[in-house]
Amino acid sequence: MKKLFSLSILFIVFLSRAYSQTNVIVTDANTHEAIAGAMIGNASDGGKIGTTNAKGRYTITQQNIAQVKVSMVGYTTQTININGSKADVALTPSTLDLQPVVVTASREGQARQDAPIAISKINSTQIKDTKATAIYQLLNKVNGVYAVDLGNEQHTMAIRQPITYNALYLYMEDGLPIRPTGIFNHNSLYEINMSGVKDIEVIKGPASSLYGSNSIGGAINFITQGPPSGYAGNVSIQGDNYHYRRVDADGGFTQGKFGLYIGGYIARQRDGWQDYSDFNKYSANFKTTYDFNAKTRLTTSAAYNNLNTQTPGSLDSAGFYSRNYGANQRFTYRKVESFRASTRLDHQWDDNNATFVTLYFRHNSTAQLPSYYISDVRDNAGNYLSSNGQVNDQRFQSYGLLAQHRVNFNFLSSRLIGGVYVDDSPSSYYAQYLDIDKDVQNNYYTGFTNTGKYIDDYKIKLFNTAAYVQYEIKPTEALRIVGGLRYDRVHYDFTNGLPAGQTKYKQQETNNFNIVAPKLGLTYDFGNNKGFYANYSVGFQPPETGDLYSARQLTPLKQATFDNYEVGGWFTAFDKKLRLEVSLYDLEGHNEIINQLLPDNTTQNQNAGATRHRGVEYALTLAPVQELSFRFSGTNARHTYVNYSEVVANYSTGTNTVINYDGKRMNNAPAWIANSELTYKPLYLPGFRIAGEWQHINQYYTNPANTKTYSGYNIYNLRVGYNALSSTLKGMGIWFNVLNLTNKLYATTVTSNQYGDTYNAAAPRTYTLGISYSFSKY
Repeated sequence: MKKLFSLSILFIVFLSRAYSQTNVIVTDANTHEAIAGAMIGNASDGGKIGTTNAKGRYTITQQNIAQVKVSMVGYTTQTININGSKADVALTPSTLDLQPVVVTASREGQARQDAPIAISKINSTQIKDTKATAIYQLLNKVNGVYAVDLGNEQHTMAIRQPITYNALYLYMEDGLPIRPTGIFNHNSLYEINMSGVKDIEVIKGPASSLYGSNSIGGAINFITQGPPSGYAGNVSIQGDNYHYRRVDADGGFTQGKFGLYIGGYIARQRDGWQDYSDFNKYSANFKTTYDFNAKTRLTTSAAYNNLNTQTPGSLDSAGFYSRNYGANQRFTYRKVESFRASTRLDHQWDDNNATFVTLYFRHNSTAQLPSYYISDVRDNAGNYLSSNGQVNDQRFQSYGLLAQHRVNFNFLSSRLIGGVYVDDSPSSYYAQYLDIDKDVQNNYYTGFTNTGKYIDDYKIKLFNTAAYVQYEIKPTEALRIVGGLRYDRVHYDFTNGLPAGQTKYKQQETNNFNIVAPKLGLTYDFGNNKGFYANYSVGFQPPETGDLYSARQLTPLKQATFDNYEVGGWFTAFDKKLRLEVSLYDLEGHNEIINQLLPDNTTQNQNAGATRHRGVEYALTLAPVQELSFRFSGTNARHTYVNYSEVVANYSTGTNTVINYDGKRMNNAPAWIANSELTYKPLYLPGFRIAGEWQHINQYYTNPANTKTYSGYNIYNLRVGYNALSSTLKGMGIWFNVLNLTNKLYATTVTSNQYGDTYNAAAPRTYTLGISYSFSKY
């Protein structure tokens, strides 16, 4: 009997070992989202066991496996012990990303090395470590990008272009433009919830064949956080020595087929380093997912952003160089409210066919009394007469559809992507004259009176339609060729609310802009993370509605087009501890819309006959040891007027002079932009980090005649942080950032007119302290 009992016990133990299994759950260490497609390998022999499913799960049933390696493109590989029925693996996005997965190149995930364009990615690790209080602090890490800080989350941009306020960039959230064509705002990234962004992808150069108009200098796609696997949450508070305060909170869960994420932040500024610069911002994101089955998912998302800020305006030379950051008025403002919602249905028909359909809605209101429209009226001798300004409000409401289908063919491993885009965005705009009171002796504007007289009052039926197709083919294993074509029709139907004869426009006017934008590119993979790419693409920019119909715009505008020629490559060395990526481009502009500064300090746009933008962009990443990483990003560029002239008025003589700028460098176009960062994360203190950053902007001309310059600047930033990964403090985090470490006096932009220079001053040395707490369970 004892023998029979012993044999039974041995049989039960054998059965338990024979049928034991381990469920591996793989998630992103920063966002806690499930990672699908992660490879599970046997650590002892390197053999592949399997890959995780859409929920980030894989069940190991093989016996005698003590350790497995878990790897995924773009993440740091981990080796874990198998000693139970469950193993949670949190992969960290790699700082030395050899071939990141990007979605912006085709609206679907693909390896960076398969995209024949210059595209960069800021991953969740960089975002988490930077603790940015404004989006420029992240974007400026990308080679070829200079996001210009205008204060209180306001900004403008320079990507393969001079510093410009024109509609040469496309800003997207999860692949959808956050504003419709024709209603661009250089400040529109303040309509993004920074707290809810997990990745940022930047295409440099025209992407019009896929994304349409305005993606000339570049397209920036903010990819938002999704529901975490299991449940997770985070809360943080931070503040600086100039009374900036901010609270962030987010959290979510996945239960069965349903997932939910909610996150946002509240920020406020009071009594800052610059006079009259208080602001409030409220920002939130909401996203749900529902998996009908393994092949069909419904994603619904919404974003709300509200910004109310004072706008101090720029400084003259005396105020800037004396560090007197006083405003010359105390009544200008900007109030922005934006809401976006979308629902997207993804369906995988089979291994070769996939479709998504997105319906979206936008609502936006931007009301302002802008400081840049305050102008002085002078007589022909230059004597002061009076001052005026305006108050204005622009609103739009969008209803749209984006649908795309992808089919794979066995023929030469080719792939066809086709899509349609429809955007119906009725909008309205009004502007009223203000009489501005001025203390001339002290150069201070004391107040204003709204005259009730309209400068503009119109409505526009804005209807944009597009269709695009992209075909990829691999004649050989190493060579991939991509061709694309997009047709856009941009339709403006203008109705004037002002009486006939009060403005230069008819009571009704219709404008249509049509363009076919092609692209052709190739990539060649030499193996071992070495390759090159080349492409030709066309970008286009229809005039903005504000430029076409504003009473201040005196010059008729044409549609601008751009031809882009580009080559680049990448390679790694020293056992993948070094990566270098280089791009060379030639962007030829035709009828480029140039922002012209008038003598009264206001602006209007006009077409330049031809412009040329040539440059090289480079990004070097080096990780000699596991604890240390170094990044150097830069661009050297030359932006030139090929055929451009402007009319300059001489008020003292009442004559006009035509000045030709052919061959001159474009103003506000630094020849060298660089950003470098050294990061140390010691193994002996897991969770600790310290990073030093250098930002360089080279000297540039501040006027098209090339007679005035700004010297540029060098600034240094320091970031220190610690996240407790174990013990009773697990989940706690603390960080301390010092921006402008040397307290450098510098301006983010400088412009010149006949009365002098104006400076957009940057913040003095700023200390930011923050603490956070996060939790997760799978």
